Amino acid sequence: MSEADCLFCKIADREIPSTVVYESESVLGFNDIRPQAPVHILFMPKRHISGIHEVTARNVGEAGALLLAANEVAREKGLSEAGYRLVVNCKADGGQTVDHLHLHLLGGRRMTWPPG
Repeated sequence: MSEADCLFCKIADREIPSTVVYESESVLGFNDIRPQAPVHILFMPKRHISGIHEVTARNVGEAGALLLAANEVAREKGLSEAGYRLVVNCKADGGQTVDHLHLHLLGGRRMTWPPG
């Protein structure tokens, strides 16, 4: 898939609407349209990276920025005390459905294990 066809690139470019809850120079955070928890926010780098498998020394700062953004929003949403889950899926067998690196922040309920 090309970047021009990427759903999340279109969200970052505001071609597709989303409910943005976080934005920095390099990261966009928005509510998942099919939430799996009371709080379910996706964080993605604005620059296209297909997945966690493409993180290298050159772009690791963008991956780290996703963690910082998720932690900041988790604090703002009052999730830090009870806890929350961060999930990164990788490719089809790992459950990745959009080929653009993204991190799920899930919280507001007790998480179970294994996740599925």
